Amino acid sequence: MTRRGRILAWSGGVLAVLLVAAGCTGVWLYQSLDGNIQAAAGVDDKIGGDRPENLSPGAKNILVVGSDSRVGGNAKYGKGLTTMQSDTLMVLHIAANREWAAVVSLPRDSWVEIPACDRGDGTRSEPQHFKINAAFATGGATGDTGSAAACTIKTIEHNTGLRIDDFLSVDFQGFKGMVNALDGIEICPERAIHDKKAHLDLEAGCQTVKDEQALGYVRTRYSIGDGSDIGRIGRQQEFMQALAAKAQQKLTSPADLYAFLDAATASLTTSEALAGIKPLSALASSLKGIPEERLAFLTVPNYPRELDVPTDKANISWRYPQAQTLFTALAHDQEIDKEQLTADKPIPARAITVRVLNGTGTPGQAAQVAAQLRTAGYTIAATANAPNPVQKTTIAHPPGLEDQAQALAARFRTPAVVQGDSSATPGMVTLTLGPDYAGLRG
Repeated sequence: MTRRGRILAWSGGVLAVLLVAAGCTGVWLYQSLDGNIQAAAGVDDKIGGDRPENLSPGAKNILVVGSDSRVGGNAKYGKGLTTMQSDTLMVLHIAANREWAAVVSLPRDSWVEIPACDRGDGTRSEPQHFKINAAFATGGATGDTGSAAACTIKTIEHNTGLRIDDFLSVDFQGFKGMVNALDGIEICPERAIHDKKAHLDLEAGCQTVKDEQALGYVRTRYSIGDGSDIGRIGRQQEFMQALAAKAQQKLTSPADLYAFLDAATASLTTSEALAGIKPLSALASSLKGIPEERLAFLTVPNYPRELDVPTDKANISWRYPQAQTLFTALAHDQEIDKEQLTADKPIPARAITVRVLNGTGTPGQAAQVAAQLRTAGYTIAATANAPNPVQKTTIAHPPGLEDQAQALAARFRTPAVVQGDSSATPGMVTLTLGPDYAGLRG
């Protein structure tokens, strides 16, 4: 695959082909395709205030959503699902100097806090802990993609501290149309795949898939590999890279180009700033000069949530402090060292014993925070008032618990000050709450 193909595979090939279109389409084609793209109005208003600060002006964080709303042609993919669904979530980060970029996959089974959201019908949801993909359904209760995207953006910002600038959403039907316009994509499964949920029956070996088979292949989960969403993310990335590569090879005639672009743009909804061939082409063009070795494909560091909550075998927890290392680097527009994200073994919340002290002067704070921590899987040893009020939240740890203390501190929206204390209680970290405590991420 060429460097351009690898860069733009991130968004399902849409940006890859827009690069081609930007250089070869006539006025009539430009106007036709431009009218296909749906603009979501008022997204910022629906997100509301209290958003993360933009720490790196010039850099871009763009949310890319693969949507599987179950209306119209998508109805066959889920009975009883009346809300919009998000099957894929990625954040594309483009550095301010346009010399590097990263795409970060957010597994749909990530267990996070979904804040109160505008449902799109004049009502607001209550805050809840659930899978991250539920945010799209919560905001899209009335079928409005803008409201769905707003709740998803708010959830990502709430749990990562990243400021999201724009978004792109592509649905199932558009994906199938793009694949069909290319006469299918070759895949080579090592084993036969039979998945009723994904409407998929494939034999082992190399074969070309399109239409329902292509869609089923990128959606299948339980009948291939380890059955996890992490494995599915890898297959989706590989498929999108192959799609972008074939688009570059095949789209040599105006007819082929139009069929592909018509399918891609007809299913595309974007923030107002990206609504049109011109801004999307400009976005794609800004990526052309990035060297291949400075393109990072990442997944938020994670581990099975059953390590925190033994009864939960379906979801995943983000791995701290590695996840916070990733989010902080992107927020400050700093290139990511992949080794930092995979070094050391994960420290599950359940493996950290915490004593909570209230140093705020407000009665009941220790018990309230202890309940939050317990829900997240931490082991709570005790709660009490601190000997004296404090100005900042701190975590004290005895020798040997440095990693546990850092992992806990990284979960806070306002990171706690971590201090070694040889007199601290062995086997546990002591969390002393100050007035700056702002809750947990994830």
